[in-house]
Amino acid sequence: MIEKWLERIGGRGIGALSTTRAGGVSAEPFDSLNLGLHVGDDPDAVRENRRILTRRAGGDVRFAWLEQVHGTRLVDAAEVVETTEIIQADASLCRVPGIACVVMTADCLPVLFCDRAGSVVAAAHAGWRGLAAGVLEQTIEAMEVPRSQIQVWMGPAIGPEVFEVGPEVRQSFLSSHPKATTHFKPSPANPDDRFVADLYGLARLRLTSAGVSDISGGGECTFSDERFFSYRRDQRTGRMATAVWLK
Repeated sequence: MIEKWLERIGGRGIGALSTTRAGGVSAEPFDSLNLGLHVGDDPDAVRENRRILTRRAGGDVRFAWLEQVHGTRLVDAAEVVETTEIIQADASLCRVPGIACVVMTADCLPVLFCDRAGSVVAAAHAGWRGLAAGVLEQTIEAMEVPRSQIQVWMGPAIGPEVFEVGPEVRQSFLSSHPKATTHFKPSPANPDDRFVADLYGLARLRLTSAGVSDISGGGECTFSDERFFSYRRDQRTGRMATAVWLK
C-alpha cells in the first residue's frame, strides 16, 4: 500500500501512513483503531488510538485533525495544530517538518500529495461531493509548485462495483467533465435509475485534467474488505486516518 509510494519518493524527507481498523483499543462497533471523535465512540479510547498513531509515526509528529464537511476548504496544517478551535475543512497542506496533514475516511477517498523536491505535502478528503466541487484542484493550486513536480497517492475507498449513486451525482461530474461518463455504469441492482461510480477513476480524471500525471495507489475497497471501516456497509463505524508529513 502506502509503503510502495514512500519507496518511490524515497530520499525526500517525507513520511506517510494509512491505517486499517486494527491495532487500537476501541470496542465494537468501533473496533479497534477508530480515530474519529465524532462517531459515538468512547473519547478516551479515541485519544488513546491517536496516541498509538503518533507513536507509529515516530512519536514527534503532530497531527492536524480537521472537522470534515465534504467541502473544498483547504487550511495550513501548521496553523491547525497551534489552535484549540475546531477547524472545518477537507484538505490541508504543510511546509513545516513534523506536522502531519491528515484526513479521516470510512468509504470516501483519501488523497496524499507531495512535490519532487520534498518542500510541501498535502492531504485531501475526497468524497463525491468534495471531488465534484474541486477539492483536488484546490489542493493542487495551493501547493504552488509546477504540476509536473507533484506526486499523488490514493488510499482505500469504496470500490467501483459497490458505490451506488443516483443520477444527480453522475450529472454533477458530467457538467464539468464530460469524460466522467466512463466512470459510471448502470447499477446491477437498479439499472433503470441508479449507477455505480468509480471514485478512483473520477479522481484520476480530475488530477490528470489539472496537469498531474504521477498518480499511484487505488484499488482497495473499504466496503468489500473487512480490514477497513465502511460507513455504507456498517453505518455505525469508526474512521481510518491517512496522513503525510515532512520529516
